[in-house]
Formats: sequence, C-alpha cells, structure tokens
Amino acid sequence: MSVFSRVARSRRAAWLTVVVAIVGAALVFGLPVPDNPAPVSATGLSERWQSTQVERLQDELPGSDVQPAVVVFSRADGAPLTDADRNAVSTGTAALGRLAAGGRVAPPQLSPDGTVALIAVPLSATGGQDAVAGSVTRLRAELTALPADLTVEVTGAPAFTTDLTKVFEGADITLLAVTATVVALLLLVTYRSPLLWLVPLAIVAATEQVTLRALDTIIPAVGINFAGGAVTGIASVLVFGAATNYALLLIARYREELRREPDRFAAMRAALRRTAEPILASGGTVMLGVLTLLLSEQELNRALAVACATGILLAMASALLVLPAALVICGRGLFWPFVPTVGSAGREGRIWGRLGAAVVRRPAPVAALATLLLAGLAIGGLGIRTGLSETEQFRVQPEAVAGAQTLARAFPAGTTQPIAVLTTPDAVPAVTAAATGVPGVASARPGPAGATVAQVDVVLDAEPGTAASDRAVEALRAAVAAVPGSAPPAPDGIDELPGAVVGGTVAGTYDQASADARDLRLILPLILLLVGAVLVLLLRGLLAPVLLVLTVVASYFASLGGAWLLFDHVLGFPALDSGVPLLAFVFLVALGVDYNIFLVTRAREDARTAGTRDGMLSALRVTGGVITSAGIVLAAVFAVLGVLPLITLTQIGIIVCLGVLLDTLLVRTVVVPALAFLLGERFWWPGRVTTDQ
Repeated sequence: MSVFSRVARSRRAAWLTVVVAIVGAALVFGLPVPDNPAPVSATGLSERWQSTQVERLQDELPGSDVQPAVVVFSRADGAPLTDADRNAVSTGTAALGRLAAGGRVAPPQLSPDGTVALIAVPLSATGGQDAVAGSVTRLRAELTALPADLTVEVTGAPAFTTDLTKVFEGADITLLAVTATVVALLLLVTYRSPLLWLVPLAIVAATEQVTLRALDTIIPAVGINFAGGAVTGIASVLVFGAATNYALLLIARYREELRREPDRFAAMRAALRRTAEPILASGGTVMLGVLTLLLSEQELNRALAVACATGILLAMASALLVLPAALVICGRGLFWPFVPTVGSAGREGRIWGRLGAAVVRRPAPVAALATLLLAGLAIGGLGIRTGLSETEQFRVQPEAVAGAQTLARAFPAGTTQPIAVLTTPDAVPAVTAAATGVPGVASARPGPAGATVAQVDVVLDAEPGTAASDRAVEALRAAVAAVPGSAPPAPDGIDELPGAVVGGTVAGTYDQASADARDLRLILPLILLLVGAVLVLLLRGLLAPVLLVLTVVASYFASLGGAWLLFDHVLGFPALDSGVPLLAFVFLVALGVDYNIFLVTRAREDARTAGTRDGMLSALRVTGGVITSAGIVLAAVFAVLGVLPLITLTQIGIIVCLGVLLDTLLVRTVVVPALAFLLGERFWWPGRVTTDQ
C-alpha cells in the first residue's frame, strides 16, 4: 500500500497532503448544483406500479394540479357542534375561497353524529412542495380567528406533506451537533488525552460536511431526485461512524508502531501498510452493500445508495490520506499524557487477553452459549408487525395527524385521502357499481372526467396504511379491473393496461409495502454474496468467510428480535415501517462484518508466525480495545437518529445500534474466536497460513 505510505515520507509530504485535501474540499463546495430531477412519482415507484400509472393518467384530467386540504372542526369536549358553532364555522371560513384554487370552497359537511364538520379547500399543487407548504401555512393562519372552544385542524395530503417537511427543519444542525458531541466524548474517553481526540474529530466532521455538499451535486447529476431529509440524516451518521472507526484503527496501529520505531514517519508508514488492507476491505464491503440499493424499486433507497457510497469513499480517503498526514505533523506529543516511546509497554489489551484465554480453554460451551443468546433474541422477532399507517409515522404528533384522527372518529377513516380509480368515461357507472360492492368500501362516486380518462373517488372504512385498508385495495383492484372495457389509455412507458387502475395515496402506500417486500427478496441474497466474495478475496479461503457471514446474519436477526421487543413492550410502536428490515439488513451486514475483518485480518497476520490459536489470541488482545471503541462509536451515532421525530429513522437507528453492539461485544469477542479455536488451521480452509516458527 505504498500509495498511502507516501503521505508519511516527510513533513513536507504530509503538509502537501493536508493542503491538497483543503483545496479539494474547497473545490467540492464550489461545484455547481444541477437542477434536481422531478421525482419519478409521489411514492418514488416506477410506472410498473398502479399508483404511479394513476398519477400519470390524472395529468389528463381537469384540475389535476389541485390537492384538497381538509379543514376539520370539532369541540374540545367532543360534544356535538351547536348552532352557534356551525354559524361560526360558516362565517369564519367565508374568506377561504381566496386561498382555494378556483376561488371557492364547498359548504361545510357535517358528520352523521354532529360532532365534526369538514371543509375541503382545493389548493394548487403547482410550484412544488415549498409552494404547497406555503398554501397550508396561510390556510392555518386564516383559521386562527375562530372561537376558542372550537378545535380547528388542517389535514389531508398537502398538510401531511407540509408537516413532514417541518420535521426536518433544522434537523441537519441538530443531528450534526448531537453526533459530534457523542463522538467527541467517546474519543476523549478512548484516548484519555486532552489533545489527541481533536485531530480525528476535526477531520471526520470536515469529511461529513464535504460529503453532504458533494451529494447536492452527485445525486441529481445521476438522475435521481434528491429530497434530502432522511437521506442526509442516514448518510451523515454513517460517515461519522465509519470515518471514526477507520481513524481508531489507524491510530491504534500507529501508537503500536511508535513503540517500535524512533522515527514517527517510519512508524506511520508501517501502520498504513498494516491497516490499509482492512480499511479498504471494510469500506469496499460497505460500499458494495449500500450500492445494492440501486436495485430497489424505491427512489429514496437509490438516493441513499449513492449518498452512502459517496460518504464511505470519502471516509476511507480521509482515514488513509488526510489523517496520517495530520498525525505525523503533530508528532508524538499529541498522545500526551500517555506518549508512546520506543520499548515502552502497551497498556491496552489486558482485559481482551484474559477474555481470549477464557474462551480458548472451553471454546465449544462458550460458542454454544453465545449462539443460544443470539437465538433467544431472534425469537423475540417472531411476532413482528410491519406497515405503519400515515398517522403512525411520527413520534411527535403534528396537526395533520391529529386532524385525521379527529375525522376518523366521525367519518369513514379514508375520508381524508380517497382512493382514485382511473377508467374510461363510458365505464364510470359500471366501475362505480363494482367499487361500491367491494367489502371495506364506504362510498364510491364519479369524479373529474376528461376526453379519454375519468376518475371514480372511493372512500374506505379503514384507516390508510392498515391491514384492513390493504385488503380493501387488493379487492378493489380485482373488482374494477374485471369490468369489461374499463381500461383507460396506457400512459407513456406502459404497453397496455388490463383494466381500470387504482391509485392515490392509500394505494401508493400499499404499493410501497409490496415494493419493499420485493426488494427484500432480491437484495438480501445479493448482499450476502457480495460480502462473502470480498471476504473470500481478503482471507483467501472459503470456510472462514462463510462462518463470518453466518455470524453477521445471526446478529441481524438477534438485533431485529431484540429491537422489536423494545418497540412493542417499551416504546409502544405499533409496527415496523415496511422499509426498515431491508435498510437495517444492508447496514448491519455491511457494517457488522467490518469488525470481523479488523479482527480476522490481524489474526491471519499474526498466525503466520504463531499459528492460528496464538494468532487469534494476539489479534483479540491488540484489537479488542480499538474495535470495541469503534463499535460503541458506530452504535452511538446511529442511535442519534432517534433525535429526529420520524419513527422510521428511530427504528433504523435502534436496530443498527443493537446489531453493532452485538457484533462488537459478542460475535467478534466470543463467537468468532471460539470458532477459530475449535477449527484451528482448518479455519482458513482451503487456504493455508504459513507459519515461521
């Protein structure tokens, strides 16, 4: 790895590397930001899904650029609205017409029990999300003058979009501040030096900021819509965690070499020769893992693939180029008060050496107990429920959710977001009749119609996103597609439609869950094959890679089961988001195998002179502290995703946090060493480790 060792040849080379890195970062911030491509659809799904086909067809309808916001009125005590309340609603909303597309709104609609009134205000959807959010904000401001004993809530699709946007207002700053604080504290505890932690933290934070700026250019440039929010949040914590891990590994080896070499430049060159391979293998594994998301049906996942791969690439560059240069410039005094000198004994590894000695004495029982623990946690996931309704997406309830819940108590739950059935104008009566007869449908009535396409609006009894709603969507699609002559003209990109098609937000949520299930079946085996292939190339064997992959898979199921017990019995989450199992698997397999790479590559190196048993003991002793610190840092930064008020990000953060801790504290410290002790030299089969004894 001489290409990386060049940064430590002399002080001049080190300074040149730092200057080039600063110039490169400045150039990244100066890159042009291309126009963000329009999203492929509201759901992020392609034209092969009915909800996207409906979106395309709705463009041909009059008023296709209008979205209704639903204003919900109720009394704080839940009692029926009085005559005075109804008059206040009528007079207080008379001016809403000037905010509505078309200049007018329909009269208030009263629920059968008289407790809730609603007004649908059509808002223009032109101008993108910012324009819609501005319209909703003005609408809410207009309603503040109503009597105090009336509760007024704005819900519907535009309100949900607005409230979701507000979730991420200031989120980048909050996430960066909390993540940097967590990493700083952990580095300070790890190094017990008032100086050393500053260098890796500064470089890691700069890498994260450069990554986020690069994404503004790269993601739109490859033709993917970059909505930010969740993508930047996950990419940010991934870069912080991975870059810190690589820094910990390099600094630990550098400190070890400083006890052998009087010349710090020679010590850094030796450290780079030994750490470049595991860092590149680790980063390459993570990049391959996240890039499998490019095969996802979800545009958000494809953006996440590009974002995370870019972040890992920059994290490796900062760890192998910038950090070594900064460390040799600062000299040995950076480690004060525990400055490593030639011939001094290392203080690290005593605990891990004793743990390894305990495992080597009875590897079979230890491996069996660890496996039982993982299996016990995995059993906790047998009752996992997946699929969050739209009102269950937020940890902190916004107004759009509260309004939808108020509406659901008095009207059919699907009133806020009717399903759109697209057909031909001639087939509207037959399609309406077919839809009305579907179990779970509260009402169906003709909607807007164009020359060749017409819409039927269907309201479901069930709340959007629930199992009952999904069953109703399935039955509705089967019923309306069977109506003869109901197929509208196919949109661009589709050859022919089999019949009337069902879309809208509710059907889009159903399609997203189906797409997530498809992605899971495709990407899970692919990422295992890719990770296994990297391990085979790295370890030059077959048995060890297979065992390492199996341990990471076991850790994933254990973390999923353990996290579900926490979600279900402690945090009270109703279900897992349908996309969480896939993202958690990608991150856990790609990141979890890192620690095995760090351990086993060092064990293979030491086994050349001491044999597999003593080589694994030595590797466990010298890497135990740094790998544990790295795992705790990575787990902590993913847990930081919990500061964002979206349940999906909280779930991803907790599952990955738990999985990384299991990989770090159980799999890497107990299970893998026990397997190596049991198998001996066969651990490397069919390869061999040549010993020089």
